[in-house]
Amino acid sequence: MRAVVFIGPSIDRESASAELDVEFLPPVKRGDLAELLARPEPPEAIGIVDGRFLQSLCISPKEVLEAMDRGVTMFGSSSMGALRAAECSPFGMVGVGKIYEEYLSGRIDADDEVAVTYDEENLAALSEPMVNMRFAVAAGIEEGAFAPETGERFLEIAKELYFPQRVNRTVLMLLRRELPEAEYDRIAAFFAGGAPDTKREDALLLLAAMRNHLDPQIKSVEDRGAL
Repeated sequence: MRAVVFIGPSIDRESASAELDVEFLPPVKRGDLAELLARPEPPEAIGIVDGRFLQSLCISPKEVLEAMDRGVTMFGSSSMGALRAAECSPFGMVGVGKIYEEYLSGRIDADDEVAVTYDEENLAALSEPMVNMRFAVAAGIEEGAFAPETGERFLEIAKELYFPQRVNRTVLMLLRRELPEAEYDRIAAFFAGGAPDTKREDALLLLAAMRNHLDPQIKSVEDRGAL
């Protein structure tokens, strides 16, 4: 079955390719779905993880609906994909992951929650998405790395920054003068030691969902514990 996935700063191509053998394209923009549908053999499934929104017009819900009207199964997670899936899930788009659930529930609703800047050549993120910070803070509080009120203050400072300036170390620098040294050190160690990357985790979930959709036999074999 033919399939395409649009990825970018949320997950690197090497990691994505190890999970699913499909065509990977850079972050989706307005008109990209129409180009895919115009191919002699259009894809039967399309996944959207990352998308453009400043450099060019972002993909619209109408484009997603048109693809589904053509029989394409649409998946979304992590970033632009989570936004569009929350909007289009009532019409059949498959949303995947924690970030999608946050948008679907209305607990978050701002586009800037998933916005990042990235390197145009290698697509690596240059800033941290606000939504990743929210999940990281929740994990840090649960692990005792910092107090709940400190986590709330961390998020307040981050939200006040323009999204290209949202970097964990920048927020920590701004917060440092408000914290005892010991707590600052715990927070710095928490972020340095592997805070959760929810965008990436959700992208992996999308790839797994598409893999099960494209080849249900894979899932059935794994469920039986076969090699």
